[in-house]
Amino acid sequence: MKTEFSLAHLTVLGCAPPEMIYIASLCGYDYVSIRPIYMKLPNEPNYDLAHNKAMMKHTKEAMRRTGMRIHDIELAKIDDTIDVEDYKAAIETGAELGAKSLLSSIWTEDKSMYIEKFHHLCELAKPYGMTVDLEFVTWAGVKNLKQAVEVLNSIDIDNKGLMIDTLHFNRSRVALEELDNLPPEWFNYVHLCDGPKEIPETKEGLIHTGRDERLYCGEGEINIADIIRRIPRPVVYSLELPHLKRVKELGYTEHARRCLVTAKEYLEKHNLENFCLK
Repeated sequence: MKTEFSLAHLTVLGCAPPEMIYIASLCGYDYVSIRPIYMKLPNEPNYDLAHNKAMMKHTKEAMRRTGMRIHDIELAKIDDTIDVEDYKAAIETGAELGAKSLLSSIWTEDKSMYIEKFHHLCELAKPYGMTVDLEFVTWAGVKNLKQAVEVLNSIDIDNKGLMIDTLHFNRSRVALEELDNLPPEWFNYVHLCDGPKEIPETKEGLIHTGRDERLYCGEGEINIADIIRRIPRPVVYSLELPHLKRVKELGYTEHARRCLVTAKEYLEKHNLENFCLK
């Protein structure tokens, strides 16, 4: 089974989906992971394809010309104020582009509410054949694997999933053993990147590395290999590796290329190409 890689939008966030697709094709990726849900973060471009018909048209044209596929769309954030019904247009757009998964994360402490909303999000995506993959984020409401597993165990629907990001896994201080005995069908893809040994003590420090300064695989101190070895089935590796300084120095295409080359070198070095635990 061929190991497949996706270029995550945060790695090249300044590129609109059509440009991102051409870059991914030039670099040798199998997929792109796009961000058509506008989150209104500081300095975040708006790639709302559901309402930008011209960009949607150019995205389809780029896919046709390159043969590039969309693996997943993001980010269906859950918090106290968001009505998940508002994500329906983005889900329909993602399905139209062939996306397999919808990424979600939880940013509230209200457990009963976020479990209900996550379940409803899965219901919205299910008719389109999409999984909804929950990512725990170190500075979010659901911030570790234990909390994410609790959410998934609380709902009875077969398109729920779990998305492991190696940076958040490390910085949430998750033990490797916590991955043991989780249902294989929960795993569809992972976010691969590296990071420094030191874990910031402040939210601001965590956010800075997460959004602005992740490292190439093998460049930092995260035990990526042992995390991958505990993933219970082959998954797509989505390379989420934003690094603003390197993008400024190298350009988006060269940065994206180095993300892929170093990931492949890391997997080969650790005998993890085509790795499957079971």
